[in-house]
Amino acid sequence: MMISVDKATQIVISNSQYFGEEVIPFLKSTQRVLKEPITADRDFPPFDRVSMDGIAISYNAFKKGQRAFEIEGIQAAGSTQISMTNSAHCIEVMTGAILPKNTDTVIRYEDISIQNNTATVLIANVNKCQNVHSKGKDGKKHTQLVAPNTIISAAEIGVLATVGKVLVKVAKQPKVMVISTGDELVSVADSPLKHQIRRSNVFTIVSLLERIKIPVETAHIKDDKLLLKEAVKNYLKQYDVLLFSGAVSKGKFDFLPEILEELGVEKKFHRVAQRPGKPFWFGVSDSNKHPNNNNNTVVFGFPGNPVSTFVNCLVYFYPWYYKSLGLELKEETAILAKDVTFKPTLTYFLQVTLTSKFGHLVATPIDGNGSGDLVSLVHANAFIELPANKVEFKSGEVFKIFRYR
Repeated sequence: MMISVDKATQIVISNSQYFGEEVIPFLKSTQRVLKEPITADRDFPPFDRVSMDGIAISYNAFKKGQRAFEIEGIQAAGSTQISMTNSAHCIEVMTGAILPKNTDTVIRYEDISIQNNTATVLIANVNKCQNVHSKGKDGKKHTQLVAPNTIISAAEIGVLATVGKVLVKVAKQPKVMVISTGDELVSVADSPLKHQIRRSNVFTIVSLLERIKIPVETAHIKDDKLLLKEAVKNYLKQYDVLLFSGAVSKGKFDFLPEILEELGVEKKFHRVAQRPGKPFWFGVSDSNKHPNNNNNTVVFGFPGNPVSTFVNCLVYFYPWYYKSLGLELKEETAILAKDVTFKPTLTYFLQVTLTSKFGHLVATPIDGNGSGDLVSLVHANAFIELPANKVEFKSGEVFKIFRYR
């Protein structure tokens, strides 16, 4: 019995699992999920910081009409703070330097001329405290700078470095095995015979998971039920997640659903009312009911056609993964660029190219040759979800999308 995409998504997400936390070097934490608050260890910036090369003056002198300032000295970035002894003078300052004592305003070199150790201001208007990044403006000591459950990017890496966070606590990644099946598949380095093809789906999945920093191991198993069963039995003991490509349809050699049942993996559903990817199988191994299994292993059985595998990974595995780490994926939508007709009562994941027009995201369908057309993925950058409750989809309508670039 087929279930709807919404129901399948609900079931998958409800079987999310938390894999704990670990502490890693901050430079290794990009794209990981932060599991502690990052707070300021001091004010940021920690001093009144010069933000332009130029001269530092006392604004009151300029306000009183003074335009020529004798240069007392130079305040370099990284040097100890110096003091201006005469309020009618100035000090040359460099970007990043601490503002000299008894000064409050910086005028750029571009706005002055210097002759005979005197700086003359060439502009009519100067604002008090201009070109000064005030102490504590970005964050006071002990304030939270980055919240837990943030996906760490280059921006957060900079903050971690700034506060001296050499080691950072992040969510652990699940231990994942990606498995392909089928006698027709050969190694990427091999020259296939006329009746064979090279393995590709497994490496597509690996790349989709590496995109979110999940380390992956891979295996290939021939269409032999005993071999497949023995391998899966061992994998269920060792991994948090098994991702299969193939062996879940109705072919005579599609043994996987039967084997998983024999090994105590509880089927949550098999077959979803969608195209592509209808034969999708999903289940969970309960270690309490089956003591031979050490883990509550989650099993995703994706159909063997490449586009089916690709879209199912985006639509189901990604949300499951982010939910397991305590995050919610933000839904994105786009405007359909042209009319589409799709008559089967199935949710249709249509390949599209996304572009931005007048501030709106627009999805233009591409021509493909079905779920076996691996090359068509190269010409698109997302899927748009067209719901099963209608046949005609009009240009200008808005639908959910799943990006992969």
